[in-house]
Amino acid sequence: MQYSKVEICGVNTSNLKVLKESEKRELLKIIKEGNEHERKIARDKMIEGNLRLVLSVVQRFAGRGEAPDDLFQVGVIGLMKAIDNFNPDFDLRFSTYGVPMILGEIKRYCRDNNPVRVSRSMRDTAYRAMQIKETLTNKNGKEPTVEEIAREMDVPKENVVLALESIVEPVSLYEPVFTDGNDTIYVMDQVGDKQTDSDWLDEIALRESMKHLSEREKKILGLRFFRGKTQMEVAKEIGISQAQVSRIEKTALETIKKEAF
Repeated sequence: MQYSKVEICGVNTSNLKVLKESEKRELLKIIKEGNEHERKIARDKMIEGNLRLVLSVVQRFAGRGEAPDDLFQVGVIGLMKAIDNFNPDFDLRFSTYGVPMILGEIKRYCRDNNPVRVSRSMRDTAYRAMQIKETLTNKNGKEPTVEEIAREMDVPKENVVLALESIVEPVSLYEPVFTDGNDTIYVMDQVGDKQTDSDWLDEIALRESMKHLSEREKKILGLRFFRGKTQMEVAKEIGISQAQVSRIEKTALETIKKEAF
């Protein structure tokens, strides 16, 4: 694959070195077991050999108004943290561990430096709308329309739409739709077959976060968000209460956000 010349932090990204997995393993072993001089040299080589990994993550944030140089520097900090904390004894590729660390560092930077904030009143409106939506769903056995929610809240429906959209986060095209233990089908498989250079980054981060979910949590998320069932319908299918479904769903989503994002 050819990379065009792009200058970031004075670095010609087209000339970035890429280490083989065996080379990474050897360097990581030296970082862990070598003397101080050997560790420093190996660490510098490991950083230099993974800058393209940082660049791949940074490219995901193109067009968001952040300076590429700043994001690249922050990404390198995440890379260094990953190198310092990675245990080469684990049967895990470095990129699988490093990408979430780099992503997390950049996202924290963007969050802390983002001048756009959702107002408290907007959030309160959104949370109230969600509560009313759940109440009406339980009462009528089906999800209410925006008009019904707005009427119950006694506010214009436009306010409800804006409030709910303000707290919605994008869904990754690599959300798993189905897995039989061997092959996994993702949302991307349902909408097209074109892939970009950064597709695998979403997959790595999401797969790692999904490992922290129980089978019941995975099933509930699948029924709720990929089969479009209400919490009441899920509760009836699984054989637990709607309140339990709500708690499990909330915990699972918080786990995914914490681990992947």
